[in-house]
Amino acid sequence: MSGATVIVPNWNRRELLRRLLESLKRQTQPADEVLVVDNGSEDGSAAMAAGEGARVIQMGWNSGFCRAVNRGIQEARTPWLAVVNNDVEPDRDWLAQLMAAPARQPGTQFVTGKLLSAKRRDLIDGSYDAICRGGCPWRVGHGRPDGTEWDAPRIIRFAPFTAALFRAELFEKVGLLDERFHSFLEDVDFGLRCAMKGYEGIYIPEAVAYHAGSASLGEWHADAVRLIARNQLLLVAKHYPKKWVLRYGWAVFAAQSLWGLLALRHGAGLAFLLGKMDGLRQAGAMRRPTAGNTEGPDQERLGTILEESERELLELQQRTGFDFYWRLYFALT
Repeated sequence: MSGATVIVPNWNRRELLRRLLESLKRQTQPADEVLVVDNGSEDGSAAMAAGEGARVIQMGWNSGFCRAVNRGIQEARTPWLAVVNNDVEPDRDWLAQLMAAPARQPGTQFVTGKLLSAKRRDLIDGSYDAICRGGCPWRVGHGRPDGTEWDAPRIIRFAPFTAALFRAELFEKVGLLDERFHSFLEDVDFGLRCAMKGYEGIYIPEAVAYHAGSASLGEWHADAVRLIARNQLLLVAKHYPKKWVLRYGWAVFAAQSLWGLLALRHGAGLAFLLGKMDGLRQAGAMRRPTAGNTEGPDQERLGTILEESERELLELQQRTGFDFYWRLYFALT
């Protein structure tokens, strides 16, 4: 057995979930257990998953991505935990490749692979994350043609919780996902907490999966935009030092305002504003000590992480072609 549990947070999209469960059965290195945490689906997803052999935990309502994943982590009993969205379809050797990765890099705490678009399998959906000083992340490689740029393993700090493998003990060291984020950017928050404690992961391009993307709500859905806009501010409130405006204020304003313009362009300007209002109301509470930030922000350590990640983001944009958003951000900052 692999020593891994696959945790699948699910909310509706029964047929996508079925496809994922079937692909997990075909893995060359099967998981010890597939654990579906169902957020009150109304399409028979839970019953179907049980019929496919998964252990199902029914939350009874849409508790959010963070709470569902945390419940799965608490229920699992294996040394490795794979978190996989219900709209992912992994290749047959996906889990085997991920499980083999830590032997290449001793001390590896998490592993992520190459995500390709389910609609255009010659395009990168994502690999790992990078974050700018303004508190906005980039899913590295998104929309780029698959090629040599994405074929080299590398050390990473931020693993998207779309499809990734983690040491179970890492959640004891760093804490569970912060449920105040509900959904979106919770993985960036987790990555920052790992990085602040010196824990790193590895990107393995041989571990390939296909991602439909935005399957639950849809791209630029008002609810998603509101949560992302709010959580951009919550990331800053939680991790940046008290006088962050002096050092990061312009970068934060530029990054998040430009993202708001994108939201406006996609008809979600009001959702963006509502999210920012929510973020401002909740910012004070985010600064209070929790399991994720009891030691308070280390300004120099955080600065190094943000600057190195932004530098990597810039270099990749330069090599693979600028997205319009990032071209404007770097022009302004």
